[in-house]
Amino acid sequence: GGSGEPVLLLGHRDTVFPKGTTSTRGYTKDAELAYGPGVADMKGGLVLNCFALKALKRIGPLPFPVQILYTGDEEIGSASARVHIEKYARQARAVLNPEPGRASGNVVSARKGGATLIIEVSGRAAHSGVNHADGASAIQALAHKVIKLHALTDYAAGITTNVGLISGGTSSNTVAPSATAKLDVRFVELRQWDEILAAVQAIVAEEELPGTSARLLEATTFLPMEARHSTELLSIYQGLAQELGFSVEGEFTGGCAAF
Repeated sequence: GGSGEPVLLLGHRDTVFPKGTTSTRGYTKDAELAYGPGVADMKGGLVLNCFALKALKRIGPLPFPVQILYTGDEEIGSASARVHIEKYARQARAVLNPEPGRASGNVVSARKGGATLIIEVSGRAAHSGVNHADGASAIQALAHKVIKLHALTDYAAGITTNVGLISGGTSSNTVAPSATAKLDVRFVELRQWDEILAAVQAIVAEEELPGTSARLLEATTFLPMEARHSTELLSIYQGLAQELGFSVEGEFTGGCAAF
């Protein structure tokens, strides 16, 4: 293409499935479709990008360059790729990400942001029969925090909190000296994130039970894709779709993406 700001085509080569999934689920294809783990998210999108580049090359020089960036750690938060994604996205006039669309044929024009937070609680071990009163249960303290964390969910505002994993203790007859939880947070607008994080930090900092303490670790964070940022590009896409004889709408999804 020509000079100036490029259009950036994104993609990720990793899939969310554990190693060995293909050997149990299998991979098949027929004349039109392929079936298997990772086909939709997002091997199909990678193939789409390749055919798009082939078509663009066939129609001749464009008034702007087209770049393509494939990464390998999107499913775990793009820890190593984030700096490269942000670098090239800032330089682009538009960024197109062929992650799976909707079953309706519509495209995703807005999606929630999210974060995975780890809560570590420390307590004091004691024998549950001999000196129970000397202990401070990290599990009990964490249980109180889970109730308060879940109370932060606000469906009207598009905010959800979910403690999906908990571990702790050493044995059933020992007052638990430690406990850990993984919290998933989802939000619609970036401005909500600071408020949610502050609320979570306050809950974690509370001493639910004398002799216990807790700390908060941030594992991964995904920024939201707000609809207002994709309105112009969606309008262009819809106009071109009409010229080709079909219609398409933008849809919102609660799923996060590292792109």
